[in-house]
Amino acid sequence: MTEDSQRNFRSVYYEKVGFRGVEEKKSLEILLKDDRLDTEKLCTFSQRFPLPSMYRALVWKVLLGILPPHHESHAKVMMYRKEQYLDVLHALKVVRFVSDATPQAEVYLRMYQLESGKLPRSPSFPLEPEDEVFLAIAKAMEEMVEDSVDCYWITRRFVNQLNTKYRDSLPQLGGSWTSGHDICVLGRRKGKAKPKVFEQYLNLEDGRLLTHLKMCSAAPKLPYDLWFKRCFAGCLPESSLQRVWDKVVSGSCKILVFVAVEILLTFKIKVMALNSAEKITKFLENIPQDSSDAIVSKAIDLWHKHCGTPVHSS
Repeated sequence: MTEDSQRNFRSVYYEKVGFRGVEEKKSLEILLKDDRLDTEKLCTFSQRFPLPSMYRALVWKVLLGILPPHHESHAKVMMYRKEQYLDVLHALKVVRFVSDATPQAEVYLRMYQLESGKLPRSPSFPLEPEDEVFLAIAKAMEEMVEDSVDCYWITRRFVNQLNTKYRDSLPQLGGSWTSGHDICVLGRRKGKAKPKVFEQYLNLEDGRLLTHLKMCSAAPKLPYDLWFKRCFAGCLPESSLQRVWDKVVSGSCKILVFVAVEILLTFKIKVMALNSAEKITKFLENIPQDSSDAIVSKAIDLWHKHCGTPVHSS
């Protein structure tokens, strides 16, 4: 029996006796023992399997470039990251932009603004749309990452990934990302982008549902900002959301489309019973939380069905 077939046999056995993910956890631990972490294989693992919670922060930090691949550098690099964090935090307290009473997510936002040269002249200035996106992601990240230094750096690099690596891809997922003179926050370009990828896959899965959305004039008004700009932060509970973000961090923003499609498929009866764009959008912005784990699992299956599976195993 080959090594691959042995691994597959063990995986099936573990799942049958109720230890789903045991083999995958072992494979990840082997990857993490390498003197120089193979980021390509870590990406592939994250695309194929959910990351165990005990290793998620480490893997995310490596994939987002917060930590280098070399193990021996991790402690020193994180020491520098912590020093930078404390220096920026101290500067914000000196200029009275934050205090000990400031909510942690807002502290992260002000730190990010200062480091990117976008700190407003006064903390009383209204937030820009891109600030609202950062804040939503930071609030969700707080529930996933305990250490404040890790949380800030992961949030910062996650948002940067959206603004750079995915800047052209995200506007293609769906929705009208700009209107009139507004500039697309992530795409940085003028004009409107009609739903493309989202409608394409929803039509493949349930054309009747898409037709209903169009007849109600709801298709252009779905909560695309919540789904794609905020990556479902504030829509899904963090316990489910982190499995989606595993895929985003490791290289696929397209997973977001399949989560949106699966939300509509899951609540098809409810959506089909609503006949106005406003009611449909309001419902989708506040979906029942008890279905989120199943939605994410089915969305990942849909994603693999339409986009295939990465070639590396572990």
